[in-house]
Order: sequence, then C-alpha cells, then structure tokens
Amino acid sequence: MADDHTEAEALEPEARPADPRAEAFQGVREARRNELAEDYVELIAELIHEHGEARPVDIATKMGVTAPTVAKTLGRLARDGLITRAKYRSVFLTEEGRALARECQQRHEIVLRFLLSLGLDPETAERDAEGIEHHVSERTLALFAAFADRS
Repeated sequence: MADDHTEAEALEPEARPADPRAEAFQGVREARRNELAEDYVELIAELIHEHGEARPVDIATKMGVTAPTVAKTLGRLARDGLITRAKYRSVFLTEEGRALARECQQRHEIVLRFLLSLGLDPETAERDAEGIEHHVSERTLALFAAFADRS
C-alpha cells in the first residue's frame, strides 16, 4: 500500500525543501534561455547604429546561422515585444528591445573592462565577455565595475 504522504509530495514537488543548489541551477537555465534574445537585440542595435538598419541577411551573416534560423528567432523576438518587422524588410527594436540592448551592452562593457584590467589580451577578453555577460549577477557585475575602475 502506498504511503499517502509520499504520494502527495510527489504531486507537489515545489512543497519539498529545495536543494541549496537548485536556485543557482535555475538561474543558469534562465540565463541560457535569455542569452539568445540578448545576443540578437544587441546585434540588431549594433547593425542599426553602424548601417541604419538591421537586415535579416546581415544578422544571419554576423551570427553565423542560416536565414531560417534567423527568421525563427526574429519571430520569437517579435512575439516577446522586442522587435518589429515586416516581411522582406529591416528589423527594428521596440523601446523594450532598445532598453534590453542597452543593458546588454553595458554588462558587456563592464565585463570586458574587468577582464582587460586583469591583463587578458583583447581578443580573449572580448570572446569571454560575450559569454560571461549573460550569466553574471548584478552584485558580481558591480564588483567587476569597481575593480576595473580602480585599475
């Protein structure tokens, strides 16, 4: 005969005390989900700044992916309210998309300055900053900025 208490716990896992690492793992998973959107809005902002527009073909080239991959991701970004677009036209950031792009660019710059202040070469620092920027906490980012500002 099954223990009713154990069965109830199985149905409501959130009621059980979480492993101390669960919150950290959940944060990493959330950062991974957001990473692609952040990379895209950051690139779109960069293309608009440099060329006055962000064409899907340019996004595909810069990201090293196919046009269908870009189309799928742009569809998600549009549903999330980060971009506007028309078929066969350039892509534009919404106000929310521009705010996210600014936030991403600021995080990237802080992480990059921190890595450079440690003595890393610019190429490695740029490559590493691209990954770290999506996973760094606000608290750690503030410490990175303070350290880089002292150097």
